Amino acid sequence: MKLYYTPHTCSFAPHIVLRELGIDAELRRVRIGPDPVVAADGRDFRELSPLGYVPLLELDDGRILHEGVAILQYLADQHPDSDLAPAPGSFERIELQQWLTFISSELHKLFSPWLFHPEYGDAPGAVARERLQPRLAYIDRHLAQNAYVLGKTFSIADAYLYTIAGWARALKMDLHPYPALDAYLDRIGQRDTVRDALRREREDARVKPEPASA
Repeated sequence: MKLYYTPHTCSFAPHIVLRELGIDAELRRVRIGPDPVVAADGRDFRELSPLGYVPLLELDDGRILHEGVAILQYLADQHPDSDLAPAPGSFERIELQQWLTFISSELHKLFSPWLFHPEYGDAPGAVARERLQPRLAYIDRHLAQNAYVLGKTFSIADAYLYTIAGWARALKMDLHPYPALDAYLDRIGQRDTVRDALRREREDARVKPEPASA
């Protein structure tokens, strides 16, 4: 199994889940941009992902999954005893999907232009700061009453929320108005699996790329 990822992006969420499951997947770092390439060999990443973005999960049988939310659910469902996702068909599973959709559409898509597209200028940041306030407040109220997104147990939604909400710190947003969220980010960041995933990505970044084929 191979995880195609880029440091400091949403691909960190499935990487966390892989560590939670004890799966030592091969990491394949991608340099994203107008012409995204696989860092190890210089291959055009669009051969695997036509739109050129991460994460991408390549299974041992060669099948490929592109979207982060789909990858997270796939990994959890392959290991139902992990309790990283409620059982398919249950009401709790719909609640999980509700949260994954919220994180994807209401947080991820607001942060992304601001963080990854400086060519757009200052406008995305100004819009995102304003629109994120009520959304972060909503999450903060929820986390003030719940240790994790789904209540008492860490799930794939936490891997995703930690990754995306953590961008607020990278962008130096003031999280003092959201103390429960701020504390949550600290707590999740101390999980051994999160620390291990971060360490693995840092080590991988220090590996010298192989020369591109002629």
